[in-house]
Amino acid sequence: MTQAKTDKGADLEARLHDLLEPVVRSEGLILVELQFRSEGGGQVLRLYVDRPEGGVSLDECAQVSRQASDLLDVEDLIPGRYRLEVSSPGLTRRLKTARDFEMFAGRPVRVMHLDEAGKSRTVLGVLKGLMGEDVLVESEGRTRAIALARVTKANLALKV
Repeated sequence: MTQAKTDKGADLEARLHDLLEPVVRSEGLILVELQFRSEGGGQVLRLYVDRPEGGVSLDECAQVSRQASDLLDVEDLIPGRYRLEVSSPGLTRRLKTARDFEMFAGRPVRVMHLDEAGKSRTVLGVLKGLMGEDVLVESEGRTRAIALARVTKANLALKV
């Protein structure tokens, strides 16, 4: 894929995010992630929405879908046909941003990261939030500080 094509796709995703984030917010939800990609011979626009406390219902996803669809029809940002999907990120949702690590403090988490030697490590514990640029995880009776820049993947866990 060429750099110009990649930049064009990122630009479209940014424009879609700016357009649809207020729709999601108007329903009292947050837009966790927006993906626009080719899949199965067609294009798919996926919105992952959530609420910090209590999750999101199927009816709320349907409401966001209707509102987003109407707005997308008016704005006509996406060339050609596409499928719109709106869903919850799930119980073991991925944590990507500093906001995610702050919002889900107190919840069980699995954090994969690179140690100082560049070796992959996994910590399972309770997320304590952020302190500066470090993710704090309580595990095995102590609090570990993991540089956010060294986190390769982090997800909420069902239990510690």
